[in-house]
Amino acid sequence: MGDRDDSACLQAAQQDASAFSELYERYVDRIYSYIYHRVGNVHDAQDLTSRTFYRALSHLPEYQDKGIPFSAWLYRIAHNLVANWHRDRQRRPVVALDDMIIDTASHDRPEALAESEETAQLLHQLIRQLDPVRQELLVLKFSEGLSNAEIGNIMGRSEGAIKSLYHRTLLAIRKEMSKKGINIDEDSF
Repeated sequence: MGDRDDSACLQAAQQDASAFSELYERYVDRIYSYIYHRVGNVHDAQDLTSRTFYRALSHLPEYQDKGIPFSAWLYRIAHNLVANWHRDRQRRPVVALDDMIIDTASHDRPEALAESEETAQLLHQLIRQLDPVRQELLVLKFSEGLSNAEIGNIMGRSEGAIKSLYHRTLLAIRKEMSKKGINIDEDSF
């Protein structure tokens, strides 16, 4: 991968589609990770990642730099594809096998494994009950490790709005976990 910045790569790719490969290599892992955490299984994440980059490449001639990072444009495409994917599958709920894998190596006692698995399942259930905007925020924050400013660019909101939404979301999750008898300290998030 070269040392060119995104704008130089974009200009090259708009002139020659083969130059898009540098942008693909730069962002494919991040976009895949984002999609995987939104859909929960490898096959669909691979398919949607492929569609994201196909759509980006096919719309590259119309892309205009408006001061927002290119990655935000890719995340927006991925977000729209994931939203459509969820809408299409709303009537047919599927449990991903990836969610059923248990990490036994990190636990010495079976009861600790059961407690942590129960807590993880409850947390996943609570997150899935959040509205899609809050789910996306948590994926971008925890899975992608993005800053509030970067998340704001992707979601089309100010950094302050993201910070506020993040804080309210964590408080709501802690409150629901507390109702279930599980206390989560601030360092857990």
